[in-house]
Amino acid sequence: MQGTISALELPLGKTFADRADNRMSFTIIGSSYTNDVYTYSFEGDSLGLKSSVEVGFHPSWIAFHPEDRSLIFAGLEQDEGKIIAIKYDAEFKGTVVAESSSGGKDPCSVVVVKDELLIANYSSGSISALPVSQNAPYILADTPTSTITLSGSGPNQERQLSPHTHQVIYIDEYNEILVPDLGGDRVYRLKKDAKGTWNIAGHIDHEAGSGPRHVAVHDGYLYTLLELKSSIAKHSFPRSPTSDVKFIAKTPTMYNPPPLPNDMLAAEILIPKPNATFTTPYVYVSNRNHPSPEGDSVAIFSIEKPDAPELIAEVRTGLRHLRGMEFGGPDDRYLCAGGLYAGGVRIFERTEGGRNLKLVAQNSSIKSPTGFLWV
Repeated sequence: MQGTISALELPLGKTFADRADNRMSFTIIGSSYTNDVYTYSFEGDSLGLKSSVEVGFHPSWIAFHPEDRSLIFAGLEQDEGKIIAIKYDAEFKGTVVAESSSGGKDPCSVVVVKDELLIANYSSGSISALPVSQNAPYILADTPTSTITLSGSGPNQERQLSPHTHQVIYIDEYNEILVPDLGGDRVYRLKKDAKGTWNIAGHIDHEAGSGPRHVAVHDGYLYTLLELKSSIAKHSFPRSPTSDVKFIAKTPTMYNPPPLPNDMLAAEILIPKPNATFTTPYVYVSNRNHPSPEGDSVAIFSIEKPDAPELIAEVRTGLRHLRGMEFGGPDDRYLCAGGLYAGGVRIFERTEGGRNLKLVAQNSSIKSPTGFLWV
């Protein structure tokens, strides 16, 4: 199936969650470019705002503690970067319980690995490690205990004058951290040394000026979303960071991409793990700032072949500046996506085994959403 599909043309009809014998409700925590972290309720075709907690300027990225999903950490994107810990009660109303420095400017991504919070400080081009706990006081230091500051730049004079760490993601099967550097056109691989400190163990170079933003790993391959080129790069991904990495292919994130440079910047890349309902893996990519009246798109790629990902569908969402999205619900059936500039938050259901998306719920009143966690 090819061509652009408009999710807006599909009715909000009966879906898996709507059936009388299977009606389920879900709680979603949402980060934002406001001063608040929000709690949403999703049931059937209804998406409502339950509560919010004020935490400070631009809590754009949030992460669960792996042992306690009622405890999340948020990075505040500001010059004096901060980390906030939020504890939720049984009704998922949040309270700020701790805070600390992020160790840099504009922390845009965080992840908890056991007893450490790893932080990507975008404007500083650094990765910091902060000790945390699932129990009070939750954050165990006022400042990070270690920081790695990257070096390098790229040819894009507006975006690449210095390193810009855009994501920090833990790859459990490799027991390592990956850090895309948008400013230096590299993806770094971090491992712990004998003393338990994270260090750079290797890196993967990308095309100059491409701007690696986010990554996903599946079946021995690394898929890197290149923001400044709106494309996906595929590499072999050996377990050893010192092994040779093979470039496989690069493909655009949309049908008929306009000439570069343009403002249509790719934002997120996700590969939900196959399961009993969705047995075939697909890559899902969000594209921002499309001039179409039907809004930005989610591009869906087949990765069954060993070469380049194949674009099989591009679903219009009605969102403007589609930045963050996340899968959740039974067997990752649903995709939550948000429009920073317009459209609020929308929930899509995976159909055709994951080859398509169907709009099932929306709330256009939600302001400036940037990311989501399914409780």
